[in-house]
Amino acid sequence: MFSTILKYTLGFFLAIAILVGSGFAGALYLMNRTSILPEKPVFNNDKPSVKAKYQKEKVNQNTSATVASTKKSPKKTPNPTKTPDSKESPESLPPGAYKARVTWPQGLSMRESSDVGAKRIGGVAFNRKVIVLEQSPDKAWQRIRIDGSKQEGWVKAGNTKAIDE
Repeated sequence: MFSTILKYTLGFFLAIAILVGSGFAGALYLMNRTSILPEKPVFNNDKPSVKAKYQKEKVNQNTSATVASTKKSPKKTPNPTKTPDSKESPESLPPGAYKARVTWPQGLSMRESSDVGAKRIGGVAFNRKVIVLEQSPDKAWQRIRIDGSKQEGWVKAGNTKAIDE
């Protein structure tokens, strides 16, 4: 009789453990499936550089690179040649400053000082030309000026790429 009660109790606890384990596994599966982000939509009125960037990413993900999508970005980014008035600014560059382009796809937030908690004073769009004036002593921040304007501020370092003109 004792063995029958023991078998019944162990069977009951084993069934409960299986139910709890399968419920936990099912919940983990559903949470992981719902956390996958959908593909970013590209609309007809998007900027050509944004379209080309996402087309390149899609081609790289599918590993079937097409020549058409890689040739679109150089043809559709004539921005450096559209601004002939920007050739006056190399003369006015301070010593140690250089021209760069914003490489962070979401753009950058400009701040009053080189601190994450500093007041936000503006932003710089993706692929926009800027002039890097200086770097913070710890090389984590850059003081920039937007090309063609007098707006200056601090942005996180590593989100710009130097350009030659």
